[in-house]
Amino acid sequence: MDLEMFCHQCEMSANDGCGSKGQSIGTCGKDATLARLQDMMIFALKGLSAYRHHANELGANTKNVDDVMAQTLYFTLTNMNFNFDQHIEQLLKVGKAGVEVMDILSNAHTSKFGIPTPVKITQNRAEGKAILVSGHNLHALKELLEQTKDKGINIYTHSEMLPAHGYPELKKYPHLKGNLGKAWFDQTDLFNKFNGAILMTTNCIVPLRKSAKYSDRLFGYDIASTKGIAHIIGDDFTPLINKALELDDVSGFDSDEVISTGHHYKAVLPMAGEILEAIKSGKIRRFFVIAGCDAPGKGREYYRELALSVPKDCVILTSSCGKFRFNDIDFGLIEGTNIPRYLDLGQCNDSNGGVKIAMALSEATGIAINDLPLSIVLMWMEQKAIIILVALLYLGVKNIHIGPSLPKFLNSEILNFLVEKYNLSLISEDPKADLEKFLNS
Repeated sequence: MDLEMFCHQCEMSANDGCGSKGQSIGTCGKDATLARLQDMMIFALKGLSAYRHHANELGANTKNVDDVMAQTLYFTLTNMNFNFDQHIEQLLKVGKAGVEVMDILSNAHTSKFGIPTPVKITQNRAEGKAILVSGHNLHALKELLEQTKDKGINIYTHSEMLPAHGYPELKKYPHLKGNLGKAWFDQTDLFNKFNGAILMTTNCIVPLRKSAKYSDRLFGYDIASTKGIAHIIGDDFTPLINKALELDDVSGFDSDEVISTGHHYKAVLPMAGEILEAIKSGKIRRFFVIAGCDAPGKGREYYRELALSVPKDCVILTSSCGKFRFNDIDFGLIEGTNIPRYLDLGQCNDSNGGVKIAMALSEATGIAINDLPLSIVLMWMEQKAIIILVALLYLGVKNIHIGPSLPKFLNSEILNFLVEKYNLSLISEDPKADLEKFLNS
């Protein structure tokens, strides 16, 4: 898509008149552009605060991140005192904090739960008394596993909790079983079908719909909640456990499917020698980062079609809940090696893993990151996807492809800047055509 068409789409979706989303400060023209940049900051801060919360909960020092959050909120008190360049500078400070907090959280997770190892687990198979755990909070899962030990309750994961199965200090519990369902937005159907107790550990929670039949079985943890459900106080999971024990055994989940997870970057980096040799010998042609925050709606089948079309001499790296678009596929190994073609780096906060791997390849080959045989194709929603994007921008990563649509707080001035400085682009509606472009870039 050329720049003129790209900007036209942005104008159509975002610049829909004064007072629209992204124009909460100022009115039209330049003030509106600055207000939109501040919207981008606020969305990024939401994601940043979530990662900061998890890291702080595990005892990590987040002082530098806290300072950036406070400074940025202070910055957004006005857009009259700062120009475009100063807004970009502040946005990149938020991106720098995003890089830092993902590193802090990653280290906190591996220090507390061990370095993940690749594992295959059951998908959509469940039995007995059971609790389904969704969200991102590994601390909550660990506490629940400890409190349900020897109680005859099986624990299953959903959505972003899937990567928990790779951590040694979590998978050592024999009652941590497989995964059920896919991305966060399948909740109503999945939770209706699953007749056990359910724990939401973060706020990727769908408000109860009229068709929801699980309100008495759904529990919120920490700030994760919605109207009409019970709430866990502190780390006392007794009400959740009692509910699981009083319910009937889980039924209706008997799939023979298995899926892979546990490819944290600290588990992948020891394979660097074999990966480099495979690159040199031509066995690995290219790496594809296909990841991001999934959502319902038209256009996101693109990512499955792209993953299916990626040649067999290419490696797919993924994270976040976007992986559920294609993680049911057995991609196998790079021919003649022990290198998986599919690497699940973890949760959305583990998106730094792709950067760590790229930096290691860059250092080993002497090739700048932006010149590596690497294509980054991201699906965006908001908040956590935005902090990941601005973190990549802070690192100077270029040639990022996003979709299926543009964030509504962008306008042509911001978009022109991102296109010209970072070569940001929008995916098309034809994944195979895009793939040809990626392979030949």
